[in-house]
Amino acid sequence: MILGRVAGAVYATIQHPFYDNRRLLVVDVLDARGHLTGDYLIAVDSVDAGSGETVLVVNEGNSARQIVDDATAPIRSIIVGVVDRVD
Repeated sequence: MILGRVAGAVYATIQHPFYDNRRLLVVDVLDARGHLTGDYLIAVDSVDAGSGETVLVVNEGNSARQIVDDATAPIRSIIVGVVDRVD
């Protein structure tokens, strides 16, 4: 799992039908101390995360497909939690 911060959203007018009614968010990757690493990823939002929130991201296709319960989904990253605090 990856710790990240939601930086924005991606809008696509032409997309695979799997992404209909799903939000794609840009997530800046954080290190264990909550600092930006300079990396980012685009993830499907499954928890209604908002801009600026710290989130947990699964960045592995098979796990992401299990979460959406679709073995053929074209997905790699999915936001699975909103982090309240990092100690």
